[in-house]
Amino acid sequence: MKAEVINPFLESARHVIEQVIQVSPSTGNLGVKEIGYLENHIWIQIGMTGQMNGDIVFGIQEQVALQMVSVMMGGYVITEMDEMGQSAISELGNMISGNASTILSNQGVSVDITPPKVMKSDITSNLIQKKALCIPLRMEGIGELDIQVMIS
Repeated sequence: MKAEVINPFLESARHVIEQVIQVSPSTGNLGVKEIGYLENHIWIQIGMTGQMNGDIVFGIQEQVALQMVSVMMGGYVITEMDEMGQSAISELGNMISGNASTILSNQGVSVDITPPKVMKSDITSNLIQKKALCIPLRMEGIGELDIQVMIS
């Protein structure tokens, strides 16, 4: 897996988070990580087909996701990841992936994305034992969002 594959997702995530969450995220270190069960986490999984195939997974601690959703809902405090919260965090993943697919298209790479699937830490069996190219985005005062790319 080539490291430059993650760049459109990183660029898109920075842009979307700045617009929607209203913070400028900083970038952590790029690495390879095995995706598996982490307690109190939420994953947004988006499939990719076309000239690139695989999955993009955004990993977020549930508390961080709740803070992000609260900002997305105009400051209304969200205390549990209910259906509305899952829909909002799902849409964030969709916006990031949609923008990334546009960036890829502008680079001559034709891809399609699937609708996002939100998974909580208690139902991650289909993520276990997969290696991903991973880079964290740190949002000051909120926490981290991990971008995990498993595409070929």
